[in-house]
Amino acid sequence: MLKKLSIVAFAAALVAAPLPVLAQSKKDSVVMAMALEPPGLDPTIAAAAAIAEVTLYNIYETLTKINEDGSVSPLLADSWTASPDLKTYTFKLRKGVKFQNGEPFDSAAVKFSFERNAIATSTNKDKSLFQAFEKVDAPDADTVVITVKYSEPNLPFLLGQASGSIVEPKSAPTNGTQPVGTGPYQLGAWAKGSSLTLNKWADYRNAAAIKLSKVTIRFISDPAAQTAALLSGDVDAFPRVAAARAIGQFKADPRFNVMVGGSRAKTIVGINERKKPLDDVRVRRAILAAIDRKAMIDGAADGFGTPIGSFYVPGALGFVDTTGINPYDPEKAKKLLAEAGVTTPLELSLKLPPPSYARQGGEILAAQLAKVGIIAKIENVEWAQWLSQVFAGNGPHNFDLTIVSHVEPFDLVKITEPDYYLGYNNEAFNALYKQIVSTPDEAGRARLLGDAQRMLATDAVAGFLYQPQLITITNKKLKGVWKDVPQYENDFSTWSWE
Repeated sequence: MLKKLSIVAFAAALVAAPLPVLAQSKKDSVVMAMALEPPGLDPTIAAAAAIAEVTLYNIYETLTKINEDGSVSPLLADSWTASPDLKTYTFKLRKGVKFQNGEPFDSAAVKFSFERNAIATSTNKDKSLFQAFEKVDAPDADTVVITVKYSEPNLPFLLGQASGSIVEPKSAPTNGTQPVGTGPYQLGAWAKGSSLTLNKWADYRNAAAIKLSKVTIRFISDPAAQTAALLSGDVDAFPRVAAARAIGQFKADPRFNVMVGGSRAKTIVGINERKKPLDDVRVRRAILAAIDRKAMIDGAADGFGTPIGSFYVPGALGFVDTTGINPYDPEKAKKLLAEAGVTTPLELSLKLPPPSYARQGGEILAAQLAKVGIIAKIENVEWAQWLSQVFAGNGPHNFDLTIVSHVEPFDLVKITEPDYYLGYNNEAFNALYKQIVSTPDEAGRARLLGDAQRMLATDAVAGFLYQPQLITITNKKLKGVWKDVPQYENDFSTWSWE
């Protein structure tokens, strides 16, 4: 009897005061996947979007933060004011912030970061923006005053991009492999070619609000493998996944949340205008006339895209539909080539980076061009090769054609840069762009932006294809993942398990 009573008593004790081993805490780690591995972890020295996807707002922070809806809020800056002509911005910095190596965050770090981005040897993707800063003053530790050579209404947004990440001066030379920022996460392990882990930084100023203690990022480039990783449960979230063909399966599976979101990305056929005969607008317009945008969207993006006719997308200020300027017309393409004195078949190189939209799109493009007498010789390259051979400023620009998605919302300025990879150099456009950024009122800027879009379309600056719609698939219990992406990022500070 005593033995029986003891058992009952023990059971009752378990109910009344559960042992720690029986308690189940909320999950605090996540496995996310990305299609591409970043070439390094310093977003201020390279253009690859994958760097920002890992580091932005996680390891590094910026003065401002771009939110899911495209609005801008304070981050390392508590507040800011602008002069009436939008040439001078005063930022009041957040106090009590430190870098992950223990150094204090202050105006000197901001001044260092921005001036470093502007030096002649800088490889920052937005180098031209920082070179447009007439001066960066630090009147005290908590204040930064930026004077821009021209009016810049979008400066708070632009400084929220990865290129505006604030770095600690002493750590800057090694940030590519040993990143030091002010954000809530630190680099854990990095198994090159496989995965990377971020660990919650215990000394983050608002560590209690960060719900995930560990984020593991796996790199999975093959679309079939991406789908398999999600279905097997090996991956909890896959932003911008190439799973369009399996989207019905995921929508029917109660384990998943499927989000199809908008972006400001522009998928284009890049044309190297430094090379003959591509310097002839008639040849470029022939290339555009040979492209069936709908077939490209269906084949390379599985139907998830909106046709565009210039370096601008629906939803952006001042957008106008310019797809009718260079419509699909293979016969017109042949006539334009003949007018330009081009003897067909014309052989052109087509250098393609790894993403599936580029590789699949390249096959479709080659088939379309062949119908008008242009032979596109496909060369598949890795991202590092593409960046150095095709995109890099002052690089060899060793290509005729390429396919790539530009993900920055406000990158019209890139067209004005003399070393930009497209090689477009039009003083009329440069003057128009200066007029755009010097126009304080939004309605006036919108009208001028319409003029800019029509000029880019008429000059056939690139083969403008589509604005991609991006698919994100997550475990249904994972919350805080963005549906829309005004820029490519994964803000893990907003993620949590229900």
